[in-house]
Amino acid sequence: MKAVLCKQYGPPEALTLEDVPSLEPSEGEVIISVHSCAANFPDTLIIEGKYQFKRPFPFVPGGEVAGTIKSVGAGVEGFAPGDRVIGIPGWGGFAEEAPVAASKVVRLPDGVSMDAGAALVITYGTTHYALKDRAHLQPGETLLVLGAAGGTGLSAIELGKVMGARVIAAASTDEKLEICRNHGADETINYSSEDLRDRIRELTDGRGVDVVYDPVGGEYSEPALRGMAWNGRFLVIGFTTGDIPKLPLNLTLLKGCSLVGVFYGAFQDREPARFRELMDELTGWLADGRINPRITARYPLEDTARALIDLKERRATGKLIVYTERGRDGG
Repeated sequence: MKAVLCKQYGPPEALTLEDVPSLEPSEGEVIISVHSCAANFPDTLIIEGKYQFKRPFPFVPGGEVAGTIKSVGAGVEGFAPGDRVIGIPGWGGFAEEAPVAASKVVRLPDGVSMDAGAALVITYGTTHYALKDRAHLQPGETLLVLGAAGGTGLSAIELGKVMGARVIAAASTDEKLEICRNHGADETINYSSEDLRDRIRELTDGRGVDVVYDPVGGEYSEPALRGMAWNGRFLVIGFTTGDIPKLPLNLTLLKGCSLVGVFYGAFQDREPARFRELMDELTGWLADGRINPRITARYPLEDTARALIDLKERRATGKLIVYTERGRDGG
Protein backbone atom coordinates (compact mmCIF):
# COMPACT_ATOMS: atom_id res chain seq x y z
CA MET A 1 0.00 0.00 0.00
CA LYS A 2 1.03 3.64 -0.40
CA ALA A 3 1.65 5.86 2.62
CA VAL A 4 3.00 9.34 3.30
CA LEU A 5 5.99 9.04 5.64
CA CYS A 6 7.62 11.50 8.01
CA LYS A 7 11.19 10.31 8.48
CA GLN A 8 12.51 13.38 10.26
CA TYR A 9 11.00 16.56 11.66
CA GLY A 10 10.67 19.28 9.11
CA PRO A 11 8.30 21.13 6.76
CA PRO A 12 5.66 19.39 4.66
CA GLU A 13 8.05 19.31 1.70
CA ALA A 14 10.14 16.73 3.59
CA LEU A 15 7.34 14.14 3.55
CA THR A 16 7.70 11.21 1.14
CA LEU A 17 5.15 8.93 -0.53
CA GLU A 18 6.31 5.32 -0.45
CA ASP A 19 5.14 1.76 -0.86
CA VAL A 20 4.95 0.00 2.52
CA PRO A 21 3.65 -3.40 3.65
CA SER A 22 -0.10 -3.83 4.02
CA LEU A 23 -1.34 -3.69 7.63
CA GLU A 24 -2.70 -6.34 9.98
CA PRO A 25 -4.82 -5.33 12.98
CA SER A 26 -3.58 -5.70 16.56
CA GLU A 27 -5.90 -6.74 19.36
CA GLY A 28 -8.72 -4.23 19.82
CA GLU A 29 -7.92 -2.55 16.51
CA VAL A 30 -9.40 -2.31 13.03
CA ILE A 31 -7.72 -1.59 9.71
CA ILE A 32 -9.59 0.99 7.64
CA SER A 33 -9.26 1.11 3.86
CA VAL A 34 -8.99 4.89 3.61
CA HIS A 35 -11.08 6.86 1.14
CA SER A 36 -10.63 10.36 2.63
CA CYS A 37 -8.39 11.88 5.27
CA ALA A 38 -8.82 15.44 6.54
CA ALA A 39 -5.83 17.73 6.90
CA ASN A 40 -5.78 19.57 10.24
CA PHE A 41 -3.53 22.19 11.79
CA PRO A 42 -2.09 19.74 14.38
CA ASP A 43 -0.72 17.70 11.46
CA THR A 44 1.58 20.62 10.60
CA LEU A 45 2.83 20.71 14.19
CA ILE A 46 3.30 16.94 14.44
CA ILE A 47 5.60 16.70 11.41
CA GLU A 48 7.75 19.55 12.75
CA GLY A 49 8.06 18.09 16.26
CA LYS A 50 6.07 20.95 17.80
CA TYR A 51 3.14 18.92 19.09
CA GLN A 52 2.79 17.72 22.69
CA PHE A 53 3.04 14.08 21.60
CA LYS A 54 5.77 12.63 19.41
CA ARG A 55 6.01 9.44 17.40
CA PRO A 56 9.12 7.39 16.57
CA PHE A 57 10.31 7.68 12.98
CA PRO A 58 9.18 6.86 10.43
CA PHE A 59 5.51 7.57 10.99
CA VAL A 60 2.46 8.41 8.90
CA PRO A 61 0.68 11.67 9.84
CA GLY A 62 -3.05 12.25 9.42
CA GLY A 63 -5.50 12.20 12.31
CA GLU A 64 -9.02 11.51 10.97
CA VAL A 65 -10.20 9.28 8.16
CA ALA A 66 -13.29 7.87 6.54
CA GLY A 67 -13.44 4.59 4.66
CA THR A 68 -14.47 0.98 4.93
CA ILE A 69 -13.21 -1.58 7.41
CA LYS A 70 -10.74 -3.97 5.81
CA SER A 71 -10.15 -6.25 8.81
CA VAL A 72 -10.77 -6.42 12.56
CA GLY A 73 -8.47 -7.57 15.33
CA ALA A 74 -9.10 -9.93 18.22
CA GLY A 75 -11.61 -8.69 20.76
CA VAL A 76 -13.32 -6.21 18.44
CA GLU A 77 -17.10 -6.37 18.57
CA GLY A 78 -19.73 -4.45 16.62
CA PHE A 79 -17.67 -3.91 13.47
CA ALA A 80 -17.10 -6.11 10.42
CA PRO A 81 -15.22 -5.85 7.13
CA GLY A 82 -17.05 -3.60 4.69
CA ASP A 83 -18.61 -1.30 7.30
CA ARG A 84 -18.55 2.40 6.39
CA VAL A 85 -16.85 4.21 9.26
CA ILE A 86 -15.07 7.28 10.54
CA GLY A 87 -11.81 6.65 12.37
CA ILE A 88 -9.73 8.88 14.62
CA PRO A 89 -6.25 7.33 14.60
CA GLY A 90 -4.34 10.46 15.63
CA TRP A 91 -1.58 9.28 13.29
CA GLY A 92 -1.56 7.07 10.22
CA GLY A 93 -4.32 8.63 8.12
CA PHE A 94 -2.40 9.79 5.05
CA ALA A 95 -2.21 6.29 3.62
CA GLU A 96 -4.29 3.71 1.80
CA GLU A 97 -4.77 1.81 5.06
CA ALA A 98 -4.96 3.16 8.61
CA PRO A 99 -4.89 1.30 11.94
CA VAL A 100 -7.44 2.63 14.43
CA ALA A 101 -8.41 1.50 17.93
CA ALA A 102 -11.99 0.22 17.80
CA SER A 103 -12.89 2.62 20.62
CA LYS A 104 -12.16 5.48 18.20
CA VAL A 105 -14.24 4.22 15.30
CA VAL A 106 -17.83 5.33 14.67
CA ARG A 107 -20.26 4.37 11.96
CA LEU A 108 -20.71 6.68 9.00
CA PRO A 109 -24.45 7.12 8.34
CA ASP A 110 -25.79 5.96 5.00
CA GLY A 111 -26.06 8.77 2.51
CA VAL A 112 -23.21 10.79 4.07
CA SER A 113 -20.12 11.15 1.87
CA MET A 114 -16.71 9.89 2.90
CA ASP A 115 -15.36 13.44 2.57
CA ALA A 116 -17.96 14.79 4.99
CA GLY A 117 -17.23 11.96 7.41
CA ALA A 118 -13.49 12.60 7.34
CA ALA A 119 -14.10 16.31 7.93
CA LEU A 120 -16.30 15.77 10.97
CA VAL A 121 -14.46 14.64 14.06
CA ILE A 122 -11.50 16.89 14.81
CA THR A 123 -13.25 20.15 13.93
CA TYR A 124 -16.91 19.46 14.69
CA GLY A 125 -16.10 16.96 17.44
CA THR A 126 -13.80 19.42 19.20
CA THR A 127 -16.36 22.20 18.84
CA HIS A 128 -19.30 20.08 19.96
CA TYR A 129 -17.43 18.99 23.09
CA ALA A 130 -16.25 22.57 23.71
CA LEU A 131 -19.65 24.21 23.41
CA LYS A 132 -21.73 21.51 25.06
CA ASP A 133 -19.57 20.05 27.84
CA ARG A 134 -16.98 22.76 28.52
CA ALA A 135 -18.94 25.99 27.95
CA HIS A 136 -22.46 24.63 28.61
CA LEU A 137 -23.72 26.96 25.89
CA GLN A 138 -27.41 27.79 26.37
CA PRO A 139 -30.09 28.89 23.88
CA GLY A 140 -30.20 32.66 23.65
CA GLU A 141 -26.57 33.19 24.72
CA THR A 142 -24.09 35.05 22.54
CA LEU A 143 -21.10 33.19 21.10
CA LEU A 144 -18.06 34.98 19.64
CA VAL A 145 -15.98 32.89 17.21
CA LEU A 146 -12.43 34.00 16.41
CA GLY A 147 -10.80 32.77 13.21
CA ALA A 148 -14.33 32.08 12.12
CA ALA A 149 -13.71 31.28 8.43
CA GLY A 150 -11.43 28.31 9.05
CA GLY A 151 -12.72 24.77 9.32
CA THR A 152 -12.88 24.88 13.10
CA GLY A 153 -14.43 28.33 13.14
CA LEU A 154 -17.15 27.41 10.66
CA SER A 155 -18.00 24.37 12.76
CA ALA A 156 -18.45 26.68 15.75
CA ILE A 157 -20.82 28.90 13.78
CA GLU A 158 -22.91 25.96 12.63
CA LEU A 159 -23.03 24.19 15.99
CA GLY A 160 -23.64 27.43 17.84
CA LYS A 161 -26.73 28.01 15.71
CA VAL A 162 -27.91 24.41 16.13
CA MET A 163 -27.63 24.92 19.90
CA GLY A 164 -29.69 28.12 19.78
CA ALA A 165 -26.99 30.77 20.27
CA ARG A 166 -26.60 34.17 18.68
CA VAL A 167 -23.28 33.91 16.81
CA ILE A 168 -20.81 36.73 16.15
CA ALA A 169 -18.08 35.71 13.66
CA ALA A 170 -14.71 37.48 13.63
CA ALA A 171 -12.23 37.10 10.77
CA SER A 172 -9.60 39.08 8.91
CA THR A 173 -11.26 39.87 5.56
CA ASP A 174 -14.67 40.78 4.23
CA GLU A 175 -14.51 37.77 1.89
CA LYS A 176 -14.05 35.43 4.85
CA LEU A 177 -16.89 37.11 6.72
CA GLU A 178 -19.20 36.55 3.75
CA ILE A 179 -18.48 32.82 4.09
CA CYS A 180 -19.32 33.08 7.79
CA ARG A 181 -22.64 34.75 7.05
CA ASN A 182 -23.45 32.03 4.53
CA HIS A 183 -22.90 29.49 7.31
CA GLY A 184 -25.32 31.22 9.65
CA ALA A 185 -23.40 33.93 11.52
CA ASP A 186 -25.77 36.58 12.87
CA GLU A 187 -23.17 39.36 13.09
CA THR A 188 -19.59 39.77 11.89
CA ILE A 189 -16.43 41.64 12.89
CA ASN A 190 -13.49 42.33 10.60
CA TYR A 191 -10.71 42.54 13.16
CA SER A 192 -8.25 43.81 10.56
CA SER A 193 -10.24 47.01 10.08
CA GLU A 194 -12.41 47.24 13.22
CA ASP A 195 -11.52 47.41 16.89
CA LEU A 196 -12.55 44.02 18.22
CA ARG A 197 -13.36 45.11 21.77
CA ASP A 198 -15.34 48.17 20.67
CA ARG A 199 -17.29 46.18 18.11
CA ILE A 200 -18.17 43.51 20.69
CA ARG A 201 -19.47 46.22 23.00
CA GLU A 202 -21.51 47.73 20.15
CA LEU A 203 -23.05 44.42 19.07
CA THR A 204 -24.00 43.40 22.62
CA ASP A 205 -25.22 46.81 23.86
CA GLY A 206 -22.32 46.87 26.30
CA ARG A 207 -23.18 43.53 27.93
CA GLY A 208 -20.42 41.44 26.36
CA VAL A 209 -20.43 37.91 24.96
CA ASP A 210 -21.24 34.80 26.98
CA VAL A 211 -18.79 32.46 25.27
CA VAL A 212 -15.59 33.09 23.30
CA TYR A 213 -14.37 30.31 20.99
CA ASP A 214 -10.67 30.93 20.33
CA PRO A 215 -8.73 28.54 18.07
CA VAL A 216 -6.16 31.15 16.99
CA GLY A 217 -4.56 32.80 20.03
CA GLY A 218 -2.34 35.77 19.30
CA GLU A 219 -3.25 39.43 19.55
CA TYR A 220 -7.05 39.08 19.53
CA SER A 221 -7.41 36.87 22.60
CA GLU A 222 -7.06 39.67 25.14
CA PRO A 223 -9.60 42.09 23.56
CA ALA A 224 -12.01 39.15 23.27
CA LEU A 225 -11.52 38.40 26.96
CA ARG A 226 -12.10 42.07 27.77
CA GLY A 227 -15.37 41.80 25.82
CA MET A 228 -16.80 39.01 27.97
CA ALA A 229 -20.06 39.18 29.89
CA TRP A 230 -20.43 38.38 33.58
CA ASN A 231 -20.15 34.59 34.07
CA GLY A 232 -18.70 34.25 30.56
CA ARG A 233 -16.62 31.29 29.42
CA PHE A 234 -13.49 31.72 27.31
CA LEU A 235 -12.72 28.49 25.41
CA VAL A 236 -9.02 27.89 24.75
CA ILE A 237 -9.07 25.73 21.60
CA GLY A 238 -5.63 26.26 20.06
CA PHE A 239 -3.04 28.68 18.74
CA THR A 240 -2.99 28.62 14.94
CA THR A 241 -1.18 31.98 14.86
CA GLY A 242 1.72 30.29 16.67
CA ASP A 243 1.51 32.87 19.48
CA ILE A 244 0.29 31.71 22.89
CA PRO A 245 -1.19 34.84 24.51
CA LYS A 246 -0.31 35.95 28.03
CA LEU A 247 -3.66 37.06 29.40
CA PRO A 248 -4.10 39.37 32.42
CA LEU A 249 -5.84 37.11 34.92
CA ASN A 250 -7.32 40.03 36.83
CA LEU A 251 -9.89 40.22 34.02
CA THR A 252 -11.33 36.86 35.07
CA LEU A 253 -11.80 38.26 38.58
CA LEU A 254 -13.37 41.52 37.45
CA LYS A 255 -15.77 39.83 35.04
CA GLY A 256 -16.48 36.69 37.04
CA CYS A 257 -15.60 34.72 33.90
CA SER A 258 -13.75 31.47 33.33
CA LEU A 259 -10.86 30.38 31.12
CA VAL A 260 -11.72 26.85 29.98
CA GLY A 261 -9.25 24.53 28.27
CA VAL A 262 -10.45 22.18 25.54
CA PHE A 263 -8.29 19.09 24.91
CA TYR A 264 -10.45 16.85 22.75
CA GLY A 265 -7.87 14.10 22.33
CA ALA A 266 -7.50 13.61 26.07
CA PHE A 267 -11.27 13.71 26.47
CA GLN A 268 -11.63 10.80 24.02
CA ASP A 269 -9.23 8.70 26.10
CA ARG A 270 -10.49 9.69 29.55
CA GLU A 271 -14.24 9.66 28.90
CA PRO A 272 -14.87 7.12 26.10
CA ALA A 273 -18.55 6.60 26.93
CA ARG A 274 -19.28 10.33 26.80
CA PHE A 275 -17.22 10.62 23.63
CA ARG A 276 -19.50 8.08 21.94
CA GLU A 277 -22.64 9.86 23.20
CA LEU A 278 -21.49 13.11 21.67
CA MET A 279 -20.44 11.42 18.42
CA ASP A 280 -23.84 9.75 18.10
CA GLU A 281 -25.52 13.14 18.38
CA LEU A 282 -23.06 14.73 15.96
CA THR A 283 -23.36 12.04 13.27
CA GLY A 284 -27.14 12.30 13.64
CA TRP A 285 -27.00 16.02 12.94
CA LEU A 286 -24.74 15.31 9.96
CA ALA A 287 -27.16 12.73 8.54
CA ASP A 288 -30.11 15.12 9.08
CA GLY A 289 -28.34 17.95 7.27
CA ARG A 290 -28.28 20.20 10.34
CA ILE A 291 -24.53 20.53 9.91
CA ASN A 292 -22.60 20.48 6.65
CA PRO A 293 -18.78 20.52 6.69
CA ARG A 294 -17.49 23.00 4.10
CA ILE A 295 -14.85 21.22 2.04
CA THR A 296 -12.97 23.74 -0.05
CA ALA A 297 -10.19 21.68 -1.61
CA ARG A 298 -9.31 18.04 -2.32
CA TYR A 299 -5.80 16.70 -2.90
CA PRO A 300 -4.67 13.27 -4.08
CA LEU A 301 -2.49 11.36 -1.64
CA GLU A 302 0.67 12.29 -3.53
CA ASP A 303 -0.13 15.99 -2.92
CA THR A 304 -0.45 15.70 0.87
CA ALA A 305 2.46 18.11 1.37
CA ARG A 306 0.69 20.77 -0.68
CA ALA A 307 -2.45 20.41 1.45
CA LEU A 308 -0.43 20.90 4.65
CA ILE A 309 1.41 23.89 3.18
CA ASP A 310 -1.90 25.55 2.28
CA LEU A 311 -3.15 24.84 5.79
CA LYS A 312 0.01 26.10 7.49
CA GLU A 313 0.06 29.30 5.44
CA ARG A 314 -3.60 29.93 6.33
CA ARG A 315 -4.78 29.94 2.72
CA ALA A 316 -7.62 27.58 3.54
CA THR A 317 -11.19 28.35 4.43
CA GLY A 318 -13.22 25.36 5.47
CA LYS A 319 -11.74 21.85 5.38
CA LEU A 320 -9.05 20.30 3.18
CA ILE A 321 -9.34 16.64 2.21
CA VAL A 322 -6.62 14.25 1.04
CA TYR A 323 -8.04 11.29 -0.89
CA THR A 324 -6.77 7.89 -1.98
CA GLU A 325 -7.64 6.19 -5.24
CA ARG A 326 -10.67 4.62 -3.49
CA GLY A 327 -11.93 8.07 -2.56
CA ARG A 328 -11.36 9.81 -5.85
CA ASP A 329 -15.06 10.57 -6.30
CA GLY A 330 -15.48 11.89 -2.72
CA GLY A 331 -18.38 9.60 -1.91
